[in-house]
Amino acid sequence: MSLTEQTLTVLVRRYGQGTPIDCRPLTAGLLNRGYRVATTTGRFFLKHHLDGDPAATDPLVRQHRATAELARLGLPVAPPLPDRDGRTVVVHRGRCYALHPWVDGRHRDGGQLSRGQSDRLGALLGRVHRALDQVIRRTPLPYAPPSLNAPHRASAVPTETEELIARLLGLIRARPRRTGFDELAEHRLLERRDLLRAHAHRRPGPAEVPAEGWVHGDFHPLNLLYRAEGPVEPVAIVDWDRLDVQPRAEEAVRAAAIFFLRPRGTLDLAKVRAYARAYRTATGARPDELAAAVHRVWWERLNDFWMLRWHYERHDHRADPQFPAASALVVWWTRHRERVSEAFTG
Repeated sequence: MSLTEQTLTVLVRRYGQGTPIDCRPLTAGLLNRGYRVATTTGRFFLKHHLDGDPAATDPLVRQHRATAELARLGLPVAPPLPDRDGRTVVVHRGRCYALHPWVDGRHRDGGQLSRGQSDRLGALLGRVHRALDQVIRRTPLPYAPPSLNAPHRASAVPTETEELIARLLGLIRARPRRTGFDELAEHRLLERRDLLRAHAHRRPGPAEVPAEGWVHGDFHPLNLLYRAEGPVEPVAIVDWDRLDVQPRAEEAVRAAAIFFLRPRGTLDLAKVRAYARAYRTATGARPDELAAAVHRVWWERLNDFWMLRWHYERHDHRADPQFPAASALVVWWTRHRERVSEAFTG
């Protein structure tokens, strides 16, 4: 549901920010709903947490406490503002909201970053990982995430992936009128099935549990704002909804695979190398740790079809524009596994 004028007025008053003047929905992002709000006291970003549980706001409180501490350490974040009662989460009519100061900035993907800026991006993520451990040790959080009490997730099973491929192919072939997206999807599914059969022996084993720690959970270009004008510097890391304990090096690899993905489905390995070296320097991560993370993320991508599941099972097409490059990357990465691993470890 859209934000009504009445709801907006109530929320702005709860935060003591005068009277609303203007409110515009923002289209960037896949999961939450955001609004640029102007009031008689200033400009703000109002976030509607679609997955927020009004009866259990502890996860959001956890995020807010962590980002406030990160800001005190000098990291580029924009913590939410407290309302009149000191709460950073406001529940109104069964929905969870948070109000953040507005940050003037723009998103940049890896194609818009120089090698030096790619280096600084890796260093920034490394600082975030180190700072999160420091912050959370110093400031106990309301509850432990499920991953703290669960064993490291097992890698995908090829036979189960083949069942998913068969199901998706069935949905495509049952369509009365096929589109160009359908044709590409079918081609990629058949191609991926062949790759899985050829590389099933490369499935990561349960040998060593990777180094885990607190991570942002969703570090990619849409969640990082750079200065709108002047020097190309990050001004805000946003969207901390997936703050969690996970293998840190895997987040570094996943982020690089998004930032440095080219339109035709290849990676800019020169920029990946600069980014990864800076990340390893900032965190002390060993090259073998990054190599293992590259292998696990490659396997994860080889077995992952979330974009097609959104399209055909949920009838949600918001991720469709990402599919051509992302699906091509899996094929290219498989053919150049050694080159990709060397870029992260060399």
